[in-house]
Amino acid sequence: MNIQKIKDRQELEQKVPRFPWYVQQFIDYKLPDLSPSTLLEYTRDYEIFFSWLMAEGLTTAQVMKNITLQDLEVLHMESIVNYRIFLSTFKENTNAKVTISRKLSSLRSIFHYLSQIAEDEQFYPLLKRNIMAKVEIKRIHKPKDTASKLKGKLLEEYELTAFIHYIQEGYGQDVANNKQALYAYELNKQRDACITSLILNSGLRVSEVVNLNMEDVDLNNKLVYVYRKGNHDETFKAPVYFREEAKPDLITYMEMRPVRYSAPRKEKALFLTIPNGQQEGKRMTKRAMQEMIIKYAKRFGKPYLTIHKLRHSFATDYYLQNDIYKTKEQLGHASTETTEVYAHLTDKTMSDAIERRITQA
Repeated sequence: MNIQKIKDRQELEQKVPRFPWYVQQFIDYKLPDLSPSTLLEYTRDYEIFFSWLMAEGLTTAQVMKNITLQDLEVLHMESIVNYRIFLSTFKENTNAKVTISRKLSSLRSIFHYLSQIAEDEQFYPLLKRNIMAKVEIKRIHKPKDTASKLKGKLLEEYELTAFIHYIQEGYGQDVANNKQALYAYELNKQRDACITSLILNSGLRVSEVVNLNMEDVDLNNKLVYVYRKGNHDETFKAPVYFREEAKPDLITYMEMRPVRYSAPRKEKALFLTIPNGQQEGKRMTKRAMQEMIIKYAKRFGKPYLTIHKLRHSFATDYYLQNDIYKTKEQLGHASTETTEVYAHLTDKTMSDAIERRITQA
């Protein structure tokens, strides 16, 4: 199991006992099919909903654990509408339509379970009335819309190597008069260039890069082994190819990693950082990688570029040379529907992509 999943499972185990028994039963039911990370998101959504029920006086319970099934059965449609309004004005999620849709979907999942799957000792549904069955949740993002938002915010084909080269050399020239920034840059430039090169030459997700261990890299076959999103076999690592261009950057970084980051023998992580006040390197975090790319992107003249958009940049370039099915497999998408984004980004029709596959077969 990867590092993040271990942390999420631990947090999930701490959170679940604070919920009513039927929520705990739902989580147990879903545990074989969903990752701890997904279930943790469910519990966060339910925490907001149950807290809102108590704040609005729609239950007499003073703590979440005491909210009853009866409290859920007697909810009116007006209450759900008000909850949707609350989510749209809730400070942390203002105008976040995707977030609102996801939170409502989380509610639909548990209401469906309680009314259609779970049953009491007399074989009757635990929930007699399902108000969430009346709630229509519209699809927020279509591939064409997502592509439209990404246009102009990705690296063009000629910028892929230019951005890596900028991290290797150009940024140092730009911060030459800032001793502190220059010191940090000189310490980490090979690592930062390697991370960027790997993503731009493989399309890995940032979480997959974070969880990479030294043993996961096969330089001879240009492969890395990663835990892919949606794969519920927590012992299986999927092989993902990277382009030849990433190989020299990996070799350079891996050679200097033990000395530069004072890597202890027990530390398996590929990408390391030395936290302030510490002497030994430890696994770099997702947030640190995200902030690192943003730092370089701003100086490079691409303020909208993020680490996830590096993945999009690779995928767009990769799709120009391959069909949608190969792109889907390379990126680890569950379906070609997600991969359609790159058809719109490259202005190629789906039929063109399929015809190319038939021609090359």
